Amino acid sequence: MRPIGVIEGTAVPLDRSDVDTDQIIPAQYLKRIERSGFGPFLFDEWRKDPGFVLNDPRYEGASILIAGANFGGGSSREHAPWALEDYGFEAVVAPSFADIFRNNCFKIGLLPIELPSESVRTLMDAVLDDPATRIVVDLPDRVVRAPGLDESFEMDEFTHRRLLEGLDDIGLSLRNEAKISAFEATRPGWLPSA
Repeated sequence: MRPIGVIEGTAVPLDRSDVDTDQIIPAQYLKRIERSGFGPFLFDEWRKDPGFVLNDPRYEGASILIAGANFGGGSSREHAPWALEDYGFEAVVAPSFADIFRNNCFKIGLLPIELPSESVRTLMDAVLDDPATRIVVDLPDRVVRAPGLDESFEMDEFTHRRLLEGLDDIGLSLRNEAKISAFEATRPGWLPSA
């Protein structure tokens, strides 16, 4: 996982609430075990509608997704954050997230940022009015900035630190590699090994 600092870019306004993981990445695409290759199937059913926001060329290359409340509900599939990340999103801003989805995002370094509904509406309206609107998600200072908005967000200290340092679960374990190696070196030979 890469260290995260400040994300600055344009955004896609997905003006829908209760978007579940099956809508994010439908079940027929879950046969892969790699974390890559899911982006083309993001919101697959909705993309069949020519008027769907991801089909609008004005939003191409956006690094931030703005969505309605209760984003990522439904099943606990890790593939949903994988698809969002593979598509190119680095952050999702919404009034609320399903807990498992939020935790799956943190594990891969995709930022799920919760802001008050009014602030999300301000961002959504700004991007709908002008798709070139620049948004800044400042992880070190825990703030989202855009024209007319300077809003702090909360994140627990442990998660904040590991994202800043780019540490996934394996990276956290490897911080103790010397201690693990020392322990393994003292293990009696009669015990089973890997």
